[in-house]
Amino acid sequence: MKACVTRRAALALGTAGLWAAPKPGWAQAWPSRPVTMVLPFSAGGGTDLLARALAQYLSEALGQQFVVDNRAGAGGNIGAAAVARAAPDGNTILFGTPGPLANNKLIYKSLSFDPEQAFAPVVLIAKSPLIVAAKASLPVKDIRELVAHARANPGKLTVGVPGNGTLGHITALLLEKELGISLTSVPYRGTAQVVNDLVGGQIDLAMDFLPSYVPVVQDGKARALAVTTAQRSGDLPEVETVQEAGFRGFEASAWYALAAPAGTPGEIIGKLNAATNAFLRSPKGQEALVKLSMQGVGGSPADLRAFIVSELQKWGPVLKEADISM
Repeated sequence: MKACVTRRAALALGTAGLWAAPKPGWAQAWPSRPVTMVLPFSAGGGTDLLARALAQYLSEALGQQFVVDNRAGAGGNIGAAAVARAAPDGNTILFGTPGPLANNKLIYKSLSFDPEQAFAPVVLIAKSPLIVAAKASLPVKDIRELVAHARANPGKLTVGVPGNGTLGHITALLLEKELGISLTSVPYRGTAQVVNDLVGGQIDLAMDFLPSYVPVVQDGKARALAVTTAQRSGDLPEVETVQEAGFRGFEASAWYALAAPAGTPGEIIGKLNAATNAFLRSPKGQEALVKLSMQGVGGSPADLRAFIVSELQKWGPVLKEADISM
């Protein structure tokens, strides 16, 4: 009888151990092989440089190589679609931007994925300010004076943007709406042409990413009226934000985030989130952000999800009113 009880007790303990012990599996061992970080844009730009700095840090922190895979095309949709189709095992992740993670669903009529459904948010990494720049001869020195001048000359001021439907373009539209002014957008094929024509006086204003304008502003060849992020830029610390000019709540920025295929286990999301936040706090991360004129953010996956929702709510009416579609 005693032997029978002992056997029962042993069996019970063994069964309990099976339930209590961590379940072996790829999720807990992750990363067990190299991880592909898909960047849906070409190599060489600031986005690519930030992705590679993060990939190097994650490789060292998590003990497996993180490989940046540039898959450019269709405004970021080609690379993002590849991640959306990938297995949710943490071995393929997306280094995304506003287009593929949010705004493209508002612009492209036949998108093969819904970013809100296709991806599990990981972390908002950083933001980049845009600049509202003016030609040197325009008689305005800040946003307040721009509003007064534009209202006195409705529709006469031209604003160069780096392409139809780009962030510079839709930010110019948002600025018009929020400031109650009317501008004439002039789309170019890239930033270099916008800068050249602003310096040459062919256009009155430019709405574009900040880094390319820092040298011409510092040389007095153009004037910075404001930056569009909630906080000032370290490159032009004397230039106020649009919010500081009295337009509360105005913010428009390029942003960079990590996402994984929907269904990726929470343990993997958590590891990626923690390691990326550590990167942003590290000397290497801080150095990379300063070099690229970016502002680190960080936070939880829930923070990123809420941010994406707010971006869609902000840009949806602007894009619908302007009837921008691809």
